[in-house]
Amino acid sequence: MKTIGLLGGMSWESTVTYYQTINEIIKQKLGGLHSAKVLLYSVDFAEIEKCQAEGDWEKSADILSAAAENLEKAGADFIVICTNTMHKVAPRIQSRIKIPILHIAEATAEELKLRNITKVALLGTKYTMTQDFYKEKLTNAGIAVLIPDEQEIETINDVIYHELCLGIISETSKEEYRRIIDGLARQGAQGVILGCTEIGLLIQQKDTDLPVFDTTQIHASKAAMLSIEN
Repeated sequence: MKTIGLLGGMSWESTVTYYQTINEIIKQKLGGLHSAKVLLYSVDFAEIEKCQAEGDWEKSADILSAAAENLEKAGADFIVICTNTMHKVAPRIQSRIKIPILHIAEATAEELKLRNITKVALLGTKYTMTQDFYKEKLTNAGIAVLIPDEQEIETINDVIYHELCLGIISETSKEEYRRIIDGLARQGAQGVILGCTEIGLLIQQKDTDLPVFDTTQIHASKAAMLSIEN
């Protein structure tokens, strides 16, 4: 079994889901008392969020690269960055380590293609929705990406940082997310990507008729399966 290096804490709420999902899959696949070999480096999300807000992606890349280097030194066979947004600096992190990074958008694109999705709605932080570092992984796979309008982008982003990252689950916010998803469905979306690792705490498949692609679950599942591949 390979050792998974989790680069987490962004936020710790969703990192819990990664750890749980990975171990549930290992138990299901291997049975008995098996559990995953995992190393976790959990950063202080306040430092990362400050870098995001100030546009200091270089500093955030340095923080996460140092953490990834420590995971490599400790014996991780590959890295899982437990957040969508910070994959913006994944190339910088990869340049500092020899072990591979399992990219969350590439894993999601594979899942979309398996379901024959050619046009998808993307929800996430404002960085994920508006910048190209994430969307280009989908478009390169032949998948068209729809995002909400500017006001809706701010709404989604505010709920992530001011509610979900703090463990607050609001029915009012759930209804607002559902309204936005319904609007994107009317524009032709065949599925919806929960492109922030916290959104799965708020929105599940039962909340929409569109197929839901929870990136936390997809990423964690890919990590578990990679760890036991021959």
